Amino acid sequence: MSRIKVATVAVNQTPLDWVGNEKRLIRALKEAANINAQLLCFPEMSICGYGCEDVFLAEYLYEESLNILGEIVPYTENMAVAFGMPLIVKGVRYSALAFVVNGELAGFYCKKHLANDGLHYEHRWFAPWQDGRVDEIEIDGKLVPVGDLVFELGNRQRVGFEICEDAWVRNRLTGAQDEFEPSVVLNPSASHFAFQKHKIRQDLIVEGSKLVKGTYLYANMSSNEAGRIIYDGSCVIADNGEIISENKRFSFREIQIDTAVVPVRKVATGGGEGLIKVDWTPQDALAGETVPVVEFENYTVAEEFLLAETLALFDYMRKSYSRGFILSLSGGVDSATCAVLIYYMVERAVAELGIEEFKRRLAYFSEIQTAKNIAEVMPHMLTCVYQATANSGKVTENAAESLAKELASTYHFFNVEGLVQGYKDIVSTAINRDLSWSSDDLALQNIQARVRAPGVWFMTNLQGGLLVTTSNRSEAAVGYATMDGDTCGSICPLGGVDKTFLRSWLRKVEKDSISGCTPIASLKFVNEQEPTAELRPPGSAQKDEEDLMPYDVLDFIEKSSIRDKHSPAQIFYNLKEKFKVSPERALQWLEKFCALWSRNQWKRERYAPSFHMDDENLDPKTWCRFPILSGGYKRELQRLRDSLRK
Repeated sequence: MSRIKVATVAVNQTPLDWVGNEKRLIRALKEAANINAQLLCFPEMSICGYGCEDVFLAEYLYEESLNILGEIVPYTENMAVAFGMPLIVKGVRYSALAFVVNGELAGFYCKKHLANDGLHYEHRWFAPWQDGRVDEIEIDGKLVPVGDLVFELGNRQRVGFEICEDAWVRNRLTGAQDEFEPSVVLNPSASHFAFQKHKIRQDLIVEGSKLVKGTYLYANMSSNEAGRIIYDGSCVIADNGEIISENKRFSFREIQIDTAVVPVRKVATGGGEGLIKVDWTPQDALAGETVPVVEFENYTVAEEFLLAETLALFDYMRKSYSRGFILSLSGGVDSATCAVLIYYMVERAVAELGIEEFKRRLAYFSEIQTAKNIAEVMPHMLTCVYQATANSGKVTENAAESLAKELASTYHFFNVEGLVQGYKDIVSTAINRDLSWSSDDLALQNIQARVRAPGVWFMTNLQGGLLVTTSNRSEAAVGYATMDGDTCGSICPLGGVDKTFLRSWLRKVEKDSISGCTPIASLKFVNEQEPTAELRPPGSAQKDEEDLMPYDVLDFIEKSSIRDKHSPAQIFYNLKEKFKVSPERALQWLEKFCALWSRNQWKRERYAPSFHMDDENLDPKTWCRFPILSGGYKRELQRLRDSLRK
């Protein structure tokens, strides 16, 4: 039986980066040619980038995508390649792939099922292609087939397609994909990362190979493409119900080519509309050539968090041409997590790329170009600022300073108490009365957080870096943050992760190596504390969970309400049962959550961009839309109160 060498390509593209995207595609084609790969699959929208958003409504984007396609076609000699791209057919926009064979455009397959939930708004930009429909489009004066197509190569091997969402629906491989029975299916995808999603993806790929009784190639985008969404770069090749090759996920490399040698399964002769015969026969794989199966462990959630966050931070920084990060380091869990992730970002990238390639990827960042190791990179990569008021304690100051020094970052101590007093004096004079904690508690807390913003913004502007917002998802849910204070920043890495998880993760990082990263011993000074905002006088012993509720309770209510869409009554009864508390205490917690959630949607609308880490996100721009003004569940909660009085 003849064999053919196939390949998937994970590529780190940027929306509308025509020059950079084309260079990476050409580089990948050259590398594939050097290893004699014959059949290649690139990701969805690999030419223009998946995250173009409403620029998909602009006609020029489709014209430019075709221009880029024309420029890369000559690099496909002696191979057949699928490139994901947008396409206009008779005035209608589609998500498509171009199938290019031996330096010639053979045709386009158009996506039939559009992703339109959560992060995805494909129906806003594209139309779904109908099963079995075949049409033509004129490209450079030549009519090219387009639609639901299967291609038959000169060796009678038939190649079919699914594009991302096509594989996630119940009825797969219909129309021409069923009628002409391809023995190889290519799937260009842009499948976003979410915790523990990869196993589901693997199962779909294996099932696809079973359906065609042949080979299934799945290629995905890599890294932080456009800001919020993370792609783990997973590429998988399955054959007849078994995964035979899989690449390294969460790689810092711009291009990853994963290969396998598979049998050529020939088909019976015959044809019809939708079957395009191509006069090109791929070469047999070299005698004796095999590609060993590469097995990668199934990562835990703690590992995926580290790997995804560090990858996303690296791309966000370099694609925004920022010179490192500035962090208001409080000595608490959230800011400590951000500092550790930035350190791990450098450690992972240098370990995989090497210090010279790491610096080349950040060529604009002149301050690190003479660095010989991580210790010489970190003072420029991370600047930490501890900002003390009269209510700050030595415990948090020591925790912040110890961590900053262990991470080899630049550390500054700002005393901002004078700024706090200055604002208090101005306002007190204006309203003609003294301010006191008994009558002005919230305002006196918030002014401390707000006076910390200008100094770190100043440092950010001087450095040309990214100011990190440290708020987590639990705080976002109830608005436990000061707008224009601790919420100020360019990026909010923890906005998609709850406090309970972060506390557990940081305890692991203190003592254990996760995914090969160095344990951080100084985190013990952070982990020994109870979370506190340190905004009230020291004698008040302020604790976050006393201001709010236990974080595990808060996270349970948030997931029940937002993820599971349960009513207040359902949440109440489940809360009472899970935490074994009185009805009065359960209702107290629920009422507080509902009130804080409802009144603080405006804050969630204003948070800095956060990374999408799981499919329970609160980001109103990409996942959870809620009215800024609402009834606040008053009727539902009143019913519960009335029931307790009976």
